[in-house]
Amino acid sequence: MKNKLDLGIIDIKPFVPSKDYTLSLNFYNAMGFSTLWRDDQLALMAYDGFKFFLQNFYQKEFAENFVMHLLVANADDWWIKTNQLFITTEYPYTITEPEDKEWGMREFTFLDPSGVLWRIANNI
Repeated sequence: MKNKLDLGIIDIKPFVPSKDYTLSLNFYNAMGFSTLWRDDQLALMAYDGFKFFLQNFYQKEFAENFVMHLLVANADDWWIKTNQLFITTEYPYTITEPEDKEWGMREFTFLDPSGVLWRIANNI
């Protein structure tokens, strides 16, 4: 068996599209993400040390086929937090109820303002 070269991966960050960059920035801040850095084309978003780039780029087919999976300690707690945000704000939303999946996760989904699908789950 050939030994793999340790290339020292430190992090991986997706580039999430946004249809309305300012609306998406405000949405993710309201969700509890911090904006660590931004300019008019790109923002580095973080939550408890986990990060992604929000980009001022939108292509409908791309955004509506982009999926983020967030593994959390308790999906029900995240559902309460997320659902409350949607109920108390003007953000357009689609959110599902948490449910146990056959692949061993409890999860719910929601769409961000650009149509990006988020799957929030915990291991069962």
